Amino acid sequence: MTRKRIGVLVGVALIAAVGIGVGVAVGPGGRPSTAGPTGGPGYSWYHSMMGRYYGGSMMGGSPGGWMTGPRGYRWMMGGASAPGWMQGGRLPSSMMGTTTDPGKIMGKLWANAPGPRVSATQAARLGSQVPAGASVNRARHTITFTAASVHLVAVASPPGGPDETFRIAGMVNPAVVVPAGAKVSIEVVNADPDTAHGLVITASDGRSSWMPMMTSRPAFTGSALWFLGNPTSAGMHAGTLTFTAAIPATYHYLCPVPGHAQKGMTGTLTVSTS
Repeated sequence: MTRKRIGVLVGVALIAAVGIGVGVAVGPGGRPSTAGPTGGPGYSWYHSMMGRYYGGSMMGGSPGGWMTGPRGYRWMMGGASAPGWMQGGRLPSSMMGTTTDPGKIMGKLWANAPGPRVSATQAARLGSQVPAGASVNRARHTITFTAASVHLVAVASPPGGPDETFRIAGMVNPAVVVPAGAKVSIEVVNADPDTAHGLVITASDGRSSWMPMMTSRPAFTGSALWFLGNPTSAGMHAGTLTFTAAIPATYHYLCPVPGHAQKGMTGTLTVSTS
């Protein structure tokens, strides 16, 4: 299997789980359920998606190959029969070449994707500025909003900062607090020179799963921006996710690229009633 196919496969696997709002069945301990996998909407969408992308022959040698069926579904979702890298390990070097980060392959695949761009200078400014209407407590590492409209910028892996982190208002992975019912807009900029990143709001912090979006779905409609590719001479990729913070609770923002949340690319977003 080529490195490009592996990158596409990893990306498709993530999108298959939650890209259209269809969740994977989750069993005890937060792992995808392998009991009766053909009975849930997660498998139905997975089967349909794999058929569209690969003509039903992916790794099976003929239409209706094993990757499109229940065995492939359990394997892709990290079931007991999955290889070690699907259960929280790393992709083997035979697949990834000199890298163990799928984000490096995905970053290349998405590098020339259409969409807005910002310059390196703009990205540095956006990652440092305090959002309008926000109260910043640097001692507590917290940004608090009280207005009904919230806008902030998260810069992924900016130069000069820790790798696999977000910079918001000049802080690394700060806690963000917004009022219940607020309309939230988060602009994401990928400043990493050679790795894809994204941002998703979810109920889980993603640290327990190498593929966090296989076991949890976006917390709100519109609260997911999957992948921004590597910067090019045209600038750094930028994208915006917009959602209503409807239900008070503490959620997490995280990068959905495999392994990134485990490395620390996650923070909290609290929807407060006060």
